[in-house]
Amino acid sequence: MTAVRSIDVAERRARIGIRHRLAPSCRTDDVVRITDDLVALHSTDPVSVYLSAAARMIHPSLEPLAAALYEDRTLLRHHAMRRTLWVFTPEVARWAHASVTTGLLTNQRRVLLNLLRDSGTIDDPDGWLAAAKTDTFAALRRLGPTGARQLGKAVPALTTKLQLAPGKAYAAAVAAHTRVLLLLGFEGAIVRTRPTGTWINGEYAWAVADDWIDGGLTGADPAASAAALAGRWLATFGPAPAADLQWWTGWNGRVTAAALAGAGAVEVDLGGERAWVAADDLEPVADLGPWVALLPSLDPTTMGWKQRQWFISPGVTAAIFDRNGNGGPTIWVDGEVVGSWVQRPNGEIAIGLVSDVGAEQRAAIDDVAERLRGVLGAARFKARFPAPIQTELLRA
Repeated sequence: MTAVRSIDVAERRARIGIRHRLAPSCRTDDVVRITDDLVALHSTDPVSVYLSAAARMIHPSLEPLAAALYEDRTLLRHHAMRRTLWVFTPEVARWAHASVTTGLLTNQRRVLLNLLRDSGTIDDPDGWLAAAKTDTFAALRRLGPTGARQLGKAVPALTTKLQLAPGKAYAAAVAAHTRVLLLLGFEGAIVRTRPTGTWINGEYAWAVADDWIDGGLTGADPAASAAALAGRWLATFGPAPAADLQWWTGWNGRVTAAALAGAGAVEVDLGGERAWVAADDLEPVADLGPWVALLPSLDPTTMGWKQRQWFISPGVTAAIFDRNGNGGPTIWVDGEVVGSWVQRPNGEIAIGLVSDVGAEQRAAIDDVAERLRGVLGAARFKARFPAPIQTELLRA
């Protein structure tokens, strides 16, 4: 019987520097490769996807990601794991759609139908929804990439008002276009294209998926896709317990176990805890030396594991993560989170260290912060998922 290999915290942290392209010698200006190597980039906050890529580039810049998303179309946005928005390569997007997004459709449809019933103006919610989807799809075929407001003019049904939380103090009436477009997106029929404003804007024009990328998003086998996605995740985030993969994808335990088996995952030991790596990933990993990174909120590295105690101490966790487990902007030193950062209104990158670092590491952090300030230029943004410590940093 082959002995199970043990992997300690030091090697796991070294793997972050290599597999997540944060060690200087592992960086690249190929943003498609960066995205693929991280499986996907979080895009719920539109700023994060750009800064996640820039942090891993030899020559940090915003333009290459925009070109990949909107000109070359070698990357695209799609809802998937944990019902959040990501940027993928088309191949990985198809895996995620088949193995994750399709499982979210029933609930998305039910929520929208309930809103239509509660609106009090729709006699046949099912029929209304079927017609609205057909008309919206036809309009996008005819018009090409189009924003929600313009679609409302082409498809009047999309301007129907839906009542959110009726009777509550926070009740609101919103146009149906948001929910209808979201459902069509979850179905893989349409995709987000360019933002309707600048790169920090989170509203996008929509296009028919088959028109935007060759082959569209649908049609992949769910089980094979789950195995492929699990294998890609292990190559980046392994070694890790099955619970981390289950949390990251939103799968249940049965699907997670089948995906690991389908990926040919190999068992390893993390100090007495059962974990998994990719089949060809049992060789020890060398430490490539010191590195420092400033990563945005919801960066794939920060959000890659449910269990984070091996790269962030409990005291630091409270300063970085909100009560829902969303990670704010982070400062990393050699595979450990040591603090957070924020852009002040004058463009300065303010540093907040929660763990002690040496003078050499602090100087490296300041250098990276100045480089980030140059990348952002005149752009000003507020993280949608700020770290709790950021209030203090802004006040200071």
